[in-house]
Amino acid sequence: MTSIKKLVFVVFGFIIPNLALAQVKYSNEFLSIGVGARGLSLGGAQSALVGDASAGFWNPAGLVKVKSNLQLFVMHNEYFGGIGKYDYASFAAPIDATRTIGASFIRFAIDDIIDSTDLIDKDGNIDYGRLKTFSSADYAFLFSYAQTLKVKGLSAGGNVKVIHRKVGDFANAWGFGLDAGLQYEHNRWNFGLMGKDITSTFNAWTYNTESLQDVFAQTGNEIPQNGLEVTLPKLIGGVAYKFNLSKKITATPMVDLDFTFDGKRNVPIKSDVVSIDPKGGLELAYDDFIFLRGGVANIQTVQNIDASTSTIAQPSIGAGIKIKNVTIDYALTNFTGAAGTLYSNIFSLKLNFIRKTNPATTNTK
Repeated sequence: MTSIKKLVFVVFGFIIPNLALAQVKYSNEFLSIGVGARGLSLGGAQSALVGDASAGFWNPAGLVKVKSNLQLFVMHNEYFGGIGKYDYASFAAPIDATRTIGASFIRFAIDDIIDSTDLIDKDGNIDYGRLKTFSSADYAFLFSYAQTLKVKGLSAGGNVKVIHRKVGDFANAWGFGLDAGLQYEHNRWNFGLMGKDITSTFNAWTYNTESLQDVFAQTGNEIPQNGLEVTLPKLIGGVAYKFNLSKKITATPMVDLDFTFDGKRNVPIKSDVVSIDPKGGLELAYDDFIFLRGGVANIQTVQNIDASTSTIAQPSIGAGIKIKNVTIDYALTNFTGAAGTLYSNIFSLKLNFIRKTNPATTNTK
């Protein structure tokens, strides 16, 4: 076997076995990015305030605020200079005055990765015509239900979550989990509580390594075994307060606290048992027509080259416009928090569909 072919399989031999390790931290992290330009421009502090079809992601209890007969929500984004593609689509539809259903779809992927495992033919010749491409893609399907409760201003909701992760023909996983949330609205105050992966989410990985076993053995790499990847529960609590700056201008500051229970993380508040990650945002609205937003998230301490430490964060700004039943939102954010790195431009579109024969649905969110 040539050294080039050995190198190709050494690379795969390093990546694939590591996928087999069961994780209890940073699993399914593509579901921590967030959805919608509004939510991302506000630092992801959405558990208390969200009230549209994106609530299936942020806090399903907020789906009851959708008053149109049907609301559609779509977003497309590309990260790291277009290498990563991130797509989101959802809908929400009230069943009656107190109950709403919804569904969400998320895809995060790196496409067109070169597969050079067959680059060299059986005679040892390099044949570029044998190159193929594959995708490393993560999918999530969320099925949501929400309803108002007997306590005025209180609503509850939940998600059934199905996860599918695929690395070309080499490995794939299926997972299942549950989310649950509450929202409470009183006067100008909004409160939210969201439990993600409340029963833990389990991804069962399977690997197709039959064609690689001989090379794994020759290069000293461990042949991966089917295994589980575990996402432990996370609790998110939030509060928002809306007040008037003038007759037509309102301001809404908001804060979320993410509680994780998988050991010490690199966040502002941490211990060996629980870590707390704060994030916040501010939205200014003019006559419920034009919106300006800003937020901050992912506050971390990093070590510099000279061994000193500094604090970085993920800043974001955004704007939105609402014209009748159409809302277009924009966000600009730096997902690494480090200076000089790539920023992402995010757009999302929200459409409300209202039957003219039902005047009770003319109040849309």
